[in-house]
Amino acid sequence: MSNHRFPPATGHHSQHIGRGMSQAILPNQEVDLKEFTAISRASGEDSDVLDENDLDRRTNANALTKLLTTWGVESRGIHPVPEHKRTDTQYHKIFFIWFACNLNALSFSAGTLGPLVFGLGVKTSCLVILFFTFLCSLPPAYLATWGPRLGLRQMVQARYSFGYFGVIVPCILNLVNMVGFCILNCILGGQTLASVADGNFSWSVGIVIIAMISLLVSFCGYNVLNWYERLAWFPVLVVYLVALGVGGKHLYDVPPTQPVTPAGILSFASVVAGFVITYSPLASDFTSYYRPDAPSWRIFSYTFFGLSIPIITVQCLGATAAATAPYVPSWEAHSGTAGDLVLAMLGPVGNFGKFLTVILALSVTANIATTFYSISLNIQVFVPKLLVVPRYIFSIVATAIVLPVAIAGSHRFYDTLTNFLSLIGYWASAYVVIVLLEHILFRRCDFSKYDLKVWNVPQLLPSGVAAIAAGVLSLALVIPCMDQIWFVGPIAERGAGDIGFEVAFALTGLLYIPFRAFEIRIRGRL
Repeated sequence: MSNHRFPPATGHHSQHIGRGMSQAILPNQEVDLKEFTAISRASGEDSDVLDENDLDRRTNANALTKLLTTWGVESRGIHPVPEHKRTDTQYHKIFFIWFACNLNALSFSAGTLGPLVFGLGVKTSCLVILFFTFLCSLPPAYLATWGPRLGLRQMVQARYSFGYFGVIVPCILNLVNMVGFCILNCILGGQTLASVADGNFSWSVGIVIIAMISLLVSFCGYNVLNWYERLAWFPVLVVYLVALGVGGKHLYDVPPTQPVTPAGILSFASVVAGFVITYSPLASDFTSYYRPDAPSWRIFSYTFFGLSIPIITVQCLGATAAATAPYVPSWEAHSGTAGDLVLAMLGPVGNFGKFLTVILALSVTANIATTFYSISLNIQVFVPKLLVVPRYIFSIVATAIVLPVAIAGSHRFYDTLTNFLSLIGYWASAYVVIVLLEHILFRRCDFSKYDLKVWNVPQLLPSGVAAIAAGVLSLALVIPCMDQIWFVGPIAERGAGDIGFEVAFALTGLLYIPFRAFEIRIRGRL
């Protein structure tokens, strides 16, 4: 039977061959019957029902899954959200997802790197934060608008650029990125909790508390996560307002401790870019339940300002406080960690200040819970056979990975933060330009050119060779432009600073265009 072949499809669009196969087979393309049968099973119009039933049949925890679902726990993983389930019209929720994620202690710590690590003054640090946060908030804000149109999680959507197997590469990098952020947040939250306890418990205990709260929220999934994020930001805002109220008189534009160089500015810019642009591979994870006709401008605006407002304000506060601390004796004596510095700023309000510092420590749970949620989705993209495992299981897996590493690395926080944020911007920059060029240049911003029925069919997705080749070959110029503690490239060494982020974006884009055009010409389809 496998020797029989279907006749070529004719006309501008693919014919409807079998149930729900529109646009799965392109003009003048023949498909083997065995392959077609496999595709039909994977891509029928009722694939959502089939996938859910398959999940029930093949999951050992049927009863538990059904019970948790009745309690509001989300079990859906990376299966596309069908149109009839894309019903959420509360579009403002995406604003609070990103706002709560970034109105936290880690944003404050990232801002302190400008004066502490790169020797920048307050004004220069704040200008870098302002410009690069606005610039790097654009890609995740735009990608978030794709969620309602396609119902796809971000890394699943990337299969239409990187291919079914090729997407595993950015998926691994994204997992490392997200786990790294969770580790940093756990460390910072644990340290801040311990700073309030006056030595009554260790950083490790604080890290465990932070991780467990984050696990609980991410385990429950979409609805509980949105509810938590809509509440979590307000107490943290109070903390920063009180800190400004009692400590603001000490804040001023401290001049840089050393001459400002372009290298220092660009290196700090790389840190800020790495902090923001790495939200791009998560962007549509939180918008895929919105109505397909959701106004794109609203999704874009909510995401853009949800990211930029807290990052700019809190990082600028961190930069100013860190630069001012040496001139305020009570701050200087307690500036070992970001938590200590905030506690010192809140010193005039006594025990109430300690209470506020506890709230600040817990603020990182909003970021960790959101990241755990995306980790649980990325694991299924990384290992597709795990599709049948309920999503919430992977929140537990993520916690099991993050917790011991955070405890082990808690005593090298600032070195880890600087190296990590600088490094992750490179791959995220390459990822963003590939996905954007695929959508804008090759698919003409037309969402109908994404055949959702083949989201899980390797043969009908791009090969991914063009995307992987462009990303890998760009390293030839990115590496010489790197400026890290453990490596300084020859171009960066000549005073250019760390421009690997910018080079990765430009060169990957220049390579991807001809590579992808050649791939389409050879394959005869997108």
